[in-house]
Amino acid sequence: MQEKTYLKWYNKVGYGSGDIAGNVVYALLSAFVMIFLTDTVGMNAGIVGTLIAVSKLFDGISDIFFGSLIDKTNTKMGKARPWMLYGYFGCAVCLVAIFCIPADLSATAQYAWFFIAYTLLNAGFYTANNIAYSALTALITKNNHERVQMGSIRFMFAFGTSMLIQTITVGLVAHFGGGAAAWRIVAIIYAIVGVISNTLSVMSVKELPPEELTDGKTAGPQEKEEKYSLIDAFGLLIKNKYYLMICACYILMQIYSATLNMGIYYMTYVLKNANLLGVFSWAINIPMIVGLLFTPTLVAKWGGMYKLNLTGYTLGTIGRLGVVIAGYLGSVPLMLACTAVAALGMSPLQGDMNALIATCSEYTYQTTGKRVDGTMYSCTSLGTKLGGGIGTALAGWLLALSGYVGGAAEQSASCMNMLHIMYLWMPMCFNLVITLILTRLNVEAANQKLKK
Repeated sequence: MQEKTYLKWYNKVGYGSGDIAGNVVYALLSAFVMIFLTDTVGMNAGIVGTLIAVSKLFDGISDIFFGSLIDKTNTKMGKARPWMLYGYFGCAVCLVAIFCIPADLSATAQYAWFFIAYTLLNAGFYTANNIAYSALTALITKNNHERVQMGSIRFMFAFGTSMLIQTITVGLVAHFGGGAAAWRIVAIIYAIVGVISNTLSVMSVKELPPEELTDGKTAGPQEKEEKYSLIDAFGLLIKNKYYLMICACYILMQIYSATLNMGIYYMTYVLKNANLLGVFSWAINIPMIVGLLFTPTLVAKWGGMYKLNLTGYTLGTIGRLGVVIAGYLGSVPLMLACTAVAALGMSPLQGDMNALIATCSEYTYQTTGKRVDGTMYSCTSLGTKLGGGIGTALAGWLLALSGYVGGAAEQSASCMNMLHIMYLWMPMCFNLVITLILTRLNVEAANQKLKK
């Protein structure tokens, strides 16, 4: 019997376009906020890294908090769509604020300004928006093939947006005259684009009624009202070992991305051409998008996500090892080729991640009888912000430790060695750890066993 379908092609594309909004924020901050703060504002990389790390303490609490709130929300728009819609307006304001640090403030006040704006963005508005966006995967369709398609389309928009921002931002800043004023103009443009794409995405889909999500099962009043505390929700998550594994993978994936996004330093000081960041972005994102196109078909052909994800990340790890070798050989073409191989191998997990989380949520429902889709999808926001924040903070600490001097024409030998470690070795090691975790992440088989 063919599985029921819920979505038209324009629903899937409309949903996926929402990741333009998310990556306008994420790509700009992860790739450029550090170099903006160190080379334009004149802040210390180590202090900025510490502030980002402290900010993540708030993020860890807010993710599960907002996920629980989404689960308890009941409006005409549904559970997740209101949070996704209204949360992004705060994202846009805070994004612009980060790039509007007044030059006449004292150094302490400038650090405080950045910390407040960055924390409000990540721990508040971005959390509400991103968890709600991810949770929609489980709330607008019950068809797993459609969920995989949505994930693939979503991440095609995500990687396309990231590639575009990494390619054009340096040129845009130069076009507007360089300096803090130019960065401010670019941030405003990106924020407006984000608001428009996020709103269109929200309006392109509708959530299924609760009775449809529960297969028409009648729930008691207590279950209908989802009367469980934040502590209860947290308990449901940590009892699900697959959730913990997905969280670990997501965090490591985002640290990996943040480390590569710090490649602006590697391109500037090792390869002597900042514009190569855009070239490497193409080498990452074009193969990733191609892989995402075929992910739904491959998932169906391979009979699930487990083998495909594991095989893909094994290839991704081998590809990153090739980048390390090519980097020390000084061959940019070989680095680009190996980067493309790694990205292609990593694409299936990116494409089916939302479907994997939905399957993980189903595992919690099968074992506890509780639907906690919003709380379950907190791992996407937690991973994006915690992983991206740790990656950026780690870059700041390592740069400061190596003796990096912002804006200097030449850097010390210790700094140059550190740039090799940050851009070549660390991403390969992160991929290896993810591959090891994926050997145990067979939640599909666990669900099948429970249903039997």
